Amino acid sequence: MNEDNARSNASSTPVMVEDLFLTDSFLVKGRLSKKNRRLSNVLEDWSRTFLTIEDATMISLRSGEIIRTPTVHVNQKEVICAHELLDLAGDNAQRILAQPNKTVRIRAFYNGAVQFELTGNVEPGAYEQHMSNRKYFIMQTPILRGLDLAPRDLQILGTLGYAIVRKDKLAYVYDFS
Repeated sequence: MNEDNARSNASSTPVMVEDLFLTDSFLVKGRLSKKNRRLSNVLEDWSRTFLTIEDATMISLRSGEIIRTPTVHVNQKEVICAHELLDLAGDNAQRILAQPNKTVRIRAFYNGAVQFELTGNVEPGAYEQHMSNRKYFIMQTPILRGLDLAPRDLQILGTLGYAIVRKDKLAYVYDFS
């Protein structure tokens, strides 16, 4: 078998996507290596600079170009928000705790290379650093505006039940409470 056939066969092999990471430039789909708990907890406790994403698919937010690679290392400071598609590390009690109870609606604006807005429900003051020492907060029923979600590979961003949002990536927040 020649090298070109080997590449085309490898690229057509279905890949299990467990996690999503939205950055300035890419939506990265794949599996976070060595994840043994809920994604939100792993991101909070991550002490290394780079997240290792296995079986990665990177979709350019600007051009829609798709890059597939066995492994990509993403600087955790580049992550704007994340989502766990498959809950392989959590349990039912954690899922119940994550359900919205006292929530407020916010509009959060990211003002980076690609400007967009996230609107959804959060715990009151969740986006404030002084409310907790956590780097991330959970936004329930997020709506993403300002990105072209027409490409098939980006449409998943319009269907998320929640997003794990990095606090220091937001430039403006409008709190409806």
